[in-house]
Amino acid sequence: MTRDAFRALYEELRRETRYGNDARRGALSHLTPERVVSAAAEVRSGRTVSLAAPIDTRPGPDNPEPAHHRMIAPAAGEVEADGLHFARDRFAMNVHGDADSHLDALCHVILDGELYNGIPARSVTADGAGELSLDLVHDGVVGRGVLLDVPRLRGVPWLEPGDHVTTDDLTAAEEAQAVRVLPGDLLFVRVGHRRRRGELGAWNAAEARAGLHPTAMRFLAERHVAVLGSDGNNDTAPSVVAEVGFPVHVLAMHAMGVHLMDYLQFEELAPVCAKTGRWSFLCAVAPLRLPSATGSPVNPIAVL
Repeated sequence: MTRDAFRALYEELRRETRYGNDARRGALSHLTPERVVSAAAEVRSGRTVSLAAPIDTRPGPDNPEPAHHRMIAPAAGEVEADGLHFARDRFAMNVHGDADSHLDALCHVILDGELYNGIPARSVTADGAGELSLDLVHDGVVGRGVLLDVPRLRGVPWLEPGDHVTTDDLTAAEEAQAVRVLPGDLLFVRVGHRRRRGELGAWNAAEARAGLHPTAMRFLAERHVAVLGSDGNNDTAPSVVAEVGFPVHVLAMHAMGVHLMDYLQFEELAPVCAKTGRWSFLCAVAPLRLPSATGSPVNPIAVL
């Protein structure tokens, strides 16, 4: 895809996804209170399933800067001593890595000196993001989730690194799974990244991974999707766009105002959906309340 073709697609999606007075919230504007109430009707059994992978504290080819977790108490001897003592620990994380499940705030993507909605990128400083930060979702995101399983559609366990999910894949998965993505939905696209990683071992996902083709963003615009999540980075690597390393991030977040969730895991959810024949569910996403952050570790919960 040439840079000119990408720019044309960017401008097309930007024109088609205007949100009026609620533009600052981006595509979350599609997730109205009425649609949240409607999403509650998706609950049938009350079963809950996590869509997050366990946070990895071990270094690997896709995780050279892993999360740090260490115990700071109890001190030596306290575990067997009389009296009251507490176990305490400390945690630190590179939020936007290639291993751990996380949500990207809209301030995450900077293009030509601007954030989404034309906000100057200088609003992001060493002290944090002054605009479009994680504070936009401090009340959480709750709505109807839909899982589209592209490897299942193609009859393979996973998509190989470098492969693309197209609009045709998304519409074919809808038909095969007897589900339809509706306005305000949280769309989850399975590429099988987590299963491949689990069975074959980690690799350098920064250089090679399956993801969505940039033109698939038209599907999100047409269906008025509120949030997009994948078990990969959402973007394919290597990029198909000349001089643009993360075209899906740019189109979804910068042009359309769609929050992204990267490196989720669907290996627990997909079998439940296949067994019940239901690929939609109530979904609750609760990022940490870090007002000026550009993202957060996240543990979305599907309620079936």
